[in-house]
Amino acid sequence: MHKGSCLCGVVQFTVTGDLPAPSACHCVACRKHSGHYEASVDIPRTALDITAGQEQVKWYQSSPKVRRGFCGTCGSTLFWDPVFQDWTAVAMGAFDTPTQTKLSMHIYVAEKGDYYDIADGLPQNQT
Repeated sequence: MHKGSCLCGVVQFTVTGDLPAPSACHCVACRKHSGHYEASVDIPRTALDITAGQEQVKWYQSSPKVRRGFCGTCGSTLFWDPVFQDWTAVAMGAFDTPTQTKLSMHIYVAEKGDYYDIADGLPQNQT
């Protein structure tokens, strides 16, 4: 089990099971939502349990197919949720406990910011 929370600690969650390798998304929407590129891990929605502060999780519908979850108190980026799927993505920075995983790839690098380089040797997908 993996535990996580927002910056102020109001929202707390657990994820059951092993975490697959996360990806780092460099698209404009993820950069604006997170303040930089966003690293997240896709998990079955049934593996996520918001254990405290569910009423403080606010959702922004960023496109017809995706909503983004964040803490309504401190603003922490927490979730990326494709509403027509059976999985959700959890922001890697929100985990409080070791994740025992590593980044697998970078996506949407065609939209990455000009202020940084990607030099970790991982695969880079343009979209």
